[in-house]
Amino acid sequence: MSKKQEKTFQQDMVGDGVHSIQKVIEPHQQEPNRIVKYAMIGVSVLFLFVMLVIPLAVVLVNALSEGWAAYQEAVMDSYTINALQLTFLATVSSVAVNTVFGLFAAYLLSKFYFRGRQVFAALIDIPFSISPVIAGLAFILTFGNIGWMGDFLKAHNIKIVFAVPGVILATIFVTFPFVFRELFPVMNAQGKDEEEAAALMGANGFTIFRRITFPHIKWALLYGIVLCAARAMGEFGAVSVISGHLRGKTNTLPLHVEILYNEFNTTASFAVSSILVLMAMVILILRSLIERKK
Repeated sequence: MSKKQEKTFQQDMVGDGVHSIQKVIEPHQQEPNRIVKYAMIGVSVLFLFVMLVIPLAVVLVNALSEGWAAYQEAVMDSYTINALQLTFLATVSSVAVNTVFGLFAAYLLSKFYFRGRQVFAALIDIPFSISPVIAGLAFILTFGNIGWMGDFLKAHNIKIVFAVPGVILATIFVTFPFVFRELFPVMNAQGKDEEEAAALMGANGFTIFRRITFPHIKWALLYGIVLCAARAMGEFGAVSVISGHLRGKTNTLPLHVEILYNEFNTTASFAVSSILVLMAMVILILRSLIERKK
């Protein structure tokens, strides 16, 4: 056997040996990985089941515990209808205002560079870090009778605190970062080369936004709107402080649930809570569809 053939034979033997060792080792490596994977899946499913599925099922079961007639009576109560209408009003108002604000702020911070840009972006995130209760107190000290704008508002017969405008204002405050935070990363990653090229070719600002900017951000915009709506519907802290808990006037659905529960009207409180659960499910479905498109 020549040296070249001997070398080739040795390489083949080494390769076969390594392959055989891999066949022996791989099952032993895959077994722990498989155990870890299924253990993590089991823990995650158990956590979701205990923290989400069981509580939501309890809400629905208790809502119907006294029969359909009692459930329908609680849901169709005039106070419940008023609370639902105010919840929708606050949600639609906050979504409309925050969509416009989010578009303007994201476009400004992603397409233009100026001194104080980072400070401006940090200020938008304040509702994420501040307690909603503190936000409600701040609005009372600003727009209430003892606030620094109190005399002006009374002189012009404008009522914000303990009235519907206060509820809407508090809801807008706690939700305004959501649309911006979904749009800004997308618009920042897009850059502005395409817009500048279109501007050099004579396109106006609206055409540039409609034909170039908007197609890139439409799914992020919808996702931000869905998140904003979900947060607005469930807002409790800031609205609780600034609303005054005026039944039938300034109570949203979460506040109405609290009042019913404090009155030991458990079945009615669970029945009204089920409306929020169903609304949350609709929001979750929309969110999943948008994430798939996005």
